[in-house]
Amino acid sequence: MSFPLVIAAAVSHPRAICNLILDEADASGQRITNLALQKLLYFAHGQYLVDTQTPLVDGVFEAWQFGPVHPTAYHAFKKAGANPIDFRAVLQDHFTREITPVPSCDDPDVTAHVRRILRSYAQQSAGRLVEVSHAKNAPWHITMNRARTQTIIGLRIYNDLILTNFKFHKVSVGLEPRYGEPREEARFIKH
Repeated sequence: MSFPLVIAAAVSHPRAICNLILDEADASGQRITNLALQKLLYFAHGQYLVDTQTPLVDGVFEAWQFGPVHPTAYHAFKKAGANPIDFRAVLQDHFTREITPVPSCDDPDVTAHVRRILRSYAQQSAGRLVEVSHAKNAPWHITMNRARTQTIIGLRIYNDLILTNFKFHKVSVGLEPRYGEPREEARFIKH
């Protein structure tokens, strides 16, 4: 018996997807902080994983105090602090220190996916995005609970957990988050 060949889209570098998110947000007049960018990247990755069974970005998200964070993406934008990001991630060669642009993501399906995520989530405050990322039985929540009784290396949130538990993320209609909003200037802290 033969099976049809399924070709999955290439997994993207997290900085390329972050740059795409920022470009799309800028085009619609939205300003995004690193805190919000981390959540938007996570939601884009999770929904893409559910929809296609393929990861959107390479690497692993980690459970930090204010929700899932992709360390590579975080470090690319941390110099923005609590301010809206007004630059794009670059690549730096570790040996020569040469800086080059991150190759852009030219996949129209990925671009359309990012636009859908922004329409769904980008109007939410960073605090609301954090609250949604902390949803009960969602990947961040499970990882943090497991860390109470098990050794979890780097508090990693693996794709299999995202795939099976992403469905627990929900955005409520109300204007105010249930648990309050963390201050934008609050530092990312691994928990």
